[in-house]
Amino acid sequence: MRMSLASGLVTVSLAAAQAASLEPPAAASSCTGCHPANAGVETPVPRLAGRDAADTVDAMEAFRSGQKPATVMDRIAKGFTVEEIQAIAAWYAAQR
Repeated sequence: MRMSLASGLVTVSLAAAQAASLEPPAAASSCTGCHPANAGVETPVPRLAGRDAADTVDAMEAFRSGQKPATVMDRIAKGFTVEEIQAIAAWYAAQR
């Protein structure tokens, strides 16, 4: 499991280097329904843009496994593949 996570972080790091010039992954559009794009919006739901990709991957994995309590993110996270989570995390990390 740790080896998988470590290789995933390498993938996220590589993807993050390319993410700034890419269109958002198709799955990223589902995030904007709850996560604000504007830094000036006050909400208990955290902003994803600029957030460290590894933190996003860790949170999504914790939601998927049930280690992190959630209202809907546990169900949403289970709908994404590991690769989709990594791509979404990398893209949001590259946004400012």
